[in-house]
Amino acid sequence: MAVYLWAGTDRAGKKQKGEIEADNLPLARQMVVRKGIAIKTLKEKPKAIEDYFPAFGGGVKDRDLVIFVRQFSTMIDAGLPLVQCLEILQDQQDNANFKRVIRQIKKDVEEGATLSDAVKKHPKIFDNLFHNLVAAGEIGGILDVILNRLAAYIEKMGKLKKKIKGALTYPIIVISIAVIVVAVILIWVIPVFAGLFKDAGVKLPGMTLFVMEMSDFAKKYFHWMLLGLIGLIFGFRKFYSTPKGRNIFDKFSIRTPVAGVLIRKIAVARFTRTLGTMLSSGVPILDGLEIVAATAGNAVVEKAIRDARVSISEGRPVADPLAETGVFPPMVTQMIAVGEATGALDNMLGKIADFYDEEVDTAVGALTSMLEPMLILFLGVTIGGLLVAMYLPIFQLADVVGK
Repeated sequence: MAVYLWAGTDRAGKKQKGEIEADNLPLARQMVVRKGIAIKTLKEKPKAIEDYFPAFGGGVKDRDLVIFVRQFSTMIDAGLPLVQCLEILQDQQDNANFKRVIRQIKKDVEEGATLSDAVKKHPKIFDNLFHNLVAAGEIGGILDVILNRLAAYIEKMGKLKKKIKGALTYPIIVISIAVIVVAVILIWVIPVFAGLFKDAGVKLPGMTLFVMEMSDFAKKYFHWMLLGLIGLIFGFRKFYSTPKGRNIFDKFSIRTPVAGVLIRKIAVARFTRTLGTMLSSGVPILDGLEIVAATAGNAVVEKAIRDARVSISEGRPVADPLAETGVFPPMVTQMIAVGEATGALDNMLGKIADFYDEEVDTAVGALTSMLEPMLILFLGVTIGGLLVAMYLPIFQLADVVGK
């Protein structure tokens, strides 16, 4: 089905324009005429690169997804048909890739697919959690309520992602700038000083000789070093993409003294938020645990959830197997036990998630405070050391001239 752009005048003589989907141009013309439009121009809409290569399409931001879900919920609650809701949401969407996806979902629904099956075809935008909750909403006849819960969930998980990015962005930027500055000094600045010292014929300090040798090595092997760095990055990504590699790295990361604490708190916040949302939406506990495990983001946490799920499927309470994994703090498992005993497990999981969101805030602040002096020291030692090594012979020359 193609998209056609049209322009013309309505019955009152006012200029109008828009776009319409149809199987061919004659059918598009008929559909526009039925709206009472005197057509001046009608042509097929040029395809964007995303239509030819969907993988190149821009991603969908959490904010765009939240707006889509909230508006969808409002229209369903108002009694609008599903296809009409999707058509309105498609027309007002600015993101070309998201617009294409909504158009495809609308087409699938028109052809008889359920909304959950239609969104399942687009896992990069609508994950397993989204698909399962929509399915639960369709079965229970509470799709508008489910969509509202999904919007709240996406908002809170988006805030959690921002906190994580905030913790990583600062050190990455500082280290990247430091590496670039050191490379520039070694490859372009130090050779100029080396030429001056050679012409002056002075005896150079050991520190200066060492830095000059580093400069010669960097100039000679710069391209190989750059290729080696790129190869290291791709090699790590390849290694991490394997189950064994991911397991080794995630085990190491979760056991590191400071970052490991933050990773564990993020995992607890994500686990409790996701499982609480699913239980409150009517998803069975075992199905919820399966989905939560798949979206855990850490191999150690994923294995712990899957192991606990096996025990829970055999009739054990939820809290006991989670406690035995050693991944979840005692406070978390005790609160889960209380929620399970009182029949309010979903509410208790929500409270735990709110608490750990604040804990992540605190942990990110502590990590940033600890990294700042370490990064300053790193910059001082590296860049300052290079400059001192180059200025030592200049001071010696000044002493010789002064005498």
